[in-house]
Amino acid sequence: MKKGVLIVLESGTDASGKATQAELLYKRLIHEKEEVIKVEFPNYKSASSSLIKMYLRGDFGEDAESINPYAASAFFAVDRYATYNLELKSFYEKGGMIIADRYTTSNMIYQSSKFETKDEKDYFLDWLWDLEFNKFTLPVPSLVIFLDIPPEISIELLKNREKKVEGIGKKDIHEQNIDYIYKTYQNAMYVASKYSWHIINCLRNDGELKTIEEIHEEVYKICKNMINRR
Repeated sequence: MKKGVLIVLESGTDASGKATQAELLYKRLIHEKEEVIKVEFPNYKSASSSLIKMYLRGDFGEDAESINPYAASAFFAVDRYATYNLELKSFYEKGGMIIADRYTTSNMIYQSSKFETKDEKDYFLDWLWDLEFNKFTLPVPSLVIFLDIPPEISIELLKNREKKVEGIGKKDIHEQNIDYIYKTYQNAMYVASKYSWHIINCLRNDGELKTIEEIHEEVYKICKNMINRR
């Protein structure tokens, strides 16, 4: 039986265009007659995201950095477990292709940024890997594409973005904390390098942001190379 494929689009900041790029890739692969579905994590349409909404709303504290990263990670991990087993598992195990806007990779970035030393970060990352991929038996990504957009650009883009979580009515606790955004971005670069993710520089040589189409072509090329090697 052909093994399923999980392609993850990730970044070190919000408002980086992951959802747009996931949608473009999905539509193009559908046009090419690939067996593919698209999913977004967290799965806000599911009851399994309830604790995530509480966390992002600030119910456990307004300062994201002060909230236990192991507990916060568990909220997101359970949502992925529920979504995968209820909505994705059968398709994946039959050899289907899943495009995910965020995944375990986001916890790797956002929650490990709360630790100060490399040893602490690596201990947490090993714990998270074991929890989700070994104990929860979620699929390990076949490919992770990291969209590298500097935090100062993402911060500007966030100003005009509608709230992403229904019921919050404001920016979530990650988006509100500018220092945390910069810290998370720096940590993301460490994590992306540690796990050998495919990094796409979303800026041109002149420092201007690449167009959506330019970034898409890079995303598509990386994915097609992986698909063709299956």
